[in-house]
Amino acid sequence: MTSKTDILACLQEFAPISLEEMEGVKLMNRIDTKFVVQSWLLLDILQNAKTTYYAQEINKKRIITYDTMYYDTDDLEMYLRHHDRQLVRQKIRIRQYVESHLNFLEIKRKNNKGRTKKKRITLPNPEMTRPTPDVVEFIAAKSRYTWEQISPKLRTVFHRITLVNKAKTERLTIDFDLVWENQVSGMTKTYPDLVIIELKRNGHVPSPMLGIMQLLRVKPLKISKYCIGTALTTPHLKRNRFKKKIRLIEKLLNINPQNYNSL
Repeated sequence: MTSKTDILACLQEFAPISLEEMEGVKLMNRIDTKFVVQSWLLLDILQNAKTTYYAQEINKKRIITYDTMYYDTDDLEMYLRHHDRQLVRQKIRIRQYVESHLNFLEIKRKNNKGRTKKKRITLPNPEMTRPTPDVVEFIAAKSRYTWEQISPKLRTVFHRITLVNKAKTERLTIDFDLVWENQVSGMTKTYPDLVIIELKRNGHVPSPMLGIMQLLRVKPLKISKYCIGTALTTPHLKRNRFKKKIRLIEKLLNINPQNYNSL
């Protein structure tokens, strides 16, 4: 397992980019490509990316803590639509950006063209036991659900590195140290060596990271942190179409670096 010290040292070799400078790289309407790797491969990925990407820096920190609460209906309709391969689907979450002290209510919608659109509003704090009228109105206007239909289902905490290519046409998020806490079952699951990488582009623009992944023999793997975490922490839940993906992840995490052969 690559140490956080090694990762931090490598990140210092990247040119920094601030939150203000990233305003034009929000990519709220985008195409996503995801990858799953073991933590020991992360340093190789960063070493290959340091000349073509900026590293986001917040309060002099380049590894940021994210604390997310996902909401769903009592019968987990959002999870099941994803499980059943419904092309049009959405997720509702409250995300706390710990170091920057920012909180957002976010609604992510995927259309039948494979594009992800995200709408969000600022919250004064991450707790939403008594939502304000503008929050209730936002949920009703931007999602297929109302506030009364949803409740907290899964908390996800992880560390994130964010990279932006020098052309500022794509953003790359690297999530690790993932912990899932089910708000209904009380179960907790973690994969300490799991790294989820998400490439976010405004269309099929050229991507240095795709070339790096091909060089390192890492293939794309569609994955939802919410769905995988829910499947792992909800007993007796329908999960047939996620079982293969979970087995692939666990197989990958057990591969010795000397015998590495990507998924």
